[in-house]
Amino acid sequence: MIISVKEIKKFIICVAIPLLTGLLSSTIAVLLSQTTFEEQYSQLIKPGFAPPTAAYPIVWSILYVLMGISAYIITSSKKSTMKVNDAMFLYYVQLVLNFLWSILFFGLNLRFVAFIESILLTFILAIMIYRFYKIDQRASIINIPYLLWMFFVNFLSYFIWILNK
Repeated sequence: MIISVKEIKKFIICVAIPLLTGLLSSTIAVLLSQTTFEEQYSQLIKPGFAPPTAAYPIVWSILYVLMGISAYIITSSKKSTMKVNDAMFLYYVQLVLNFLWSILFFGLNLRFVAFIESILLTFILAIMIYRFYKIDQRASIINIPYLLWMFFVNFLSYFIWILNK
């Protein structure tokens, strides 16, 4: 199968959008807090199940690439434009919520707000995955690790908020 240059560009853009969103979010959070994630994270009281700082950029990079691949699959679908637009609207809503989380949690130290926001993000993500499933099951399945990670993030955010009140 030969892939056109146009499709390669579209794929790269789809993968770049979530990666750049994550990078911009973390940059803004660091600028707002005037300290690195590593410094802030090390100063927090964390539950025993909290991952080491080094795990986060690895996990998020993988999840952002998977998000981008799923967006490419959906936007390349031959399904109705309305279904694709509806699914992609939810994709962008969850991406905006994802963008805001680091800013709230690290940049502004609003741990409780970040916790509530992560619950909303998880809810929107679950709906998005369902809508993706109706268009292309592969795009839906690719986002399951993200959903599982968000359940963990919710749990961890709650305990960090409680332990650091």
